Amino acid sequence: MKFLAISLIVHTPHPVTGVQTSTHERFARLVADAQLAEELGFDGFGVGERHERPFISSSPPVVLSHIAARTSRIRLFTAVTTLSLLDPVRAYEDYATLDNLSDGRLDLIIGKGNGAAQRELFQVTTEDQWDRNIESYELFRRLWREPKVTWSGRFRPDLKDAETWPRPLQQPVRIWHGSATSERSVDLAARYGEPLFSANVTNPIEPYAELVRYYRERWEHYGHDPAQITVGAGSAGYFARKNSQDALDEYRPIFEANLRFQRKIGLPIVFETFEDYVERSSALIGSPQQIIDKVHRYHDRFGHTVLHLHADAGGLSQGQHEESFALFQSDIAPVLRREIPDPPFAWAPANPLTPVTTVS
Repeated sequence: MKFLAISLIVHTPHPVTGVQTSTHERFARLVADAQLAEELGFDGFGVGERHERPFISSSPPVVLSHIAARTSRIRLFTAVTTLSLLDPVRAYEDYATLDNLSDGRLDLIIGKGNGAAQRELFQVTTEDQWDRNIESYELFRRLWREPKVTWSGRFRPDLKDAETWPRPLQQPVRIWHGSATSERSVDLAARYGEPLFSANVTNPIEPYAELVRYYRERWEHYGHDPAQITVGAGSAGYFARKNSQDALDEYRPIFEANLRFQRKIGLPIVFETFEDYVERSSALIGSPQQIIDKVHRYHDRFGHTVLHLHADAGGLSQGQHEESFALFQSDIAPVLRREIPDPPFAWAPANPLTPVTTVS
């Protein structure tokens, strides 16, 4: 099994203290968390894309390029690239550049995105967002593979023998399809024989498991090898202590503060109590063995071989966060790596370069 740390770069006051850092400090913390993830042995680090409050993740190619310069091994993920909002030519140029700068460590998770504010910002409607996502993806996919592209669609000007530069390092880049609520993204992933990443963070397991089941059904419908199916899955939160009661006692104030915030802004409440959240959500909170057991319960339903944890402290102190992440790598990850297989493809950088030396 492979493990990612992912951040949507939420920029809100601390859920318990109410203190909010500056934008500059928030970005610095993110980069430090990416470096920590690599040092501890995580396999990937992901950055979301949002174009509305309370996120500052509007430019993942820029953020990931900076992280690429500060790391050397860890794979770099988008979570997700919102192709329904973007010009696929411009997105291709950004990510082909990043692919070269990162020595071929880039993985893309694509999706239509959500949120009314960003739809209004980019003049995308609920009626056309899925069509935009599919059309943009199909053009993006061709641009990555073909040196010249002739193309016609609904949502951007036509292309005639168009050349796009730079050419990418990976041929092709691995593209995952983010899945949260709709069969359309699941079907698109299955049609092209590409991996699926289940959001799996808001609700109990059932709706996500049904989408994964449909993905497997459509994969076989399109004639792909079942042995090549690859599923990733998210988690709603993570905190581990050697003693499970310590983990519960330390995380409870964070859950309760987040619950008050959700009620204040009118969000629907899925888990009314902390006990229900720990039991029925995808959050991984408890002792190492409890977390291992819960991942296995989800694996029984999803068959996933990649798992993501939140990269941010999210209300924990930085010390708590770092200790918990270290405990994951020392006591949890080794067991899950032994007991759950890896994805059926290579994970190493496409072209690790010899460091450039300068003559003084």
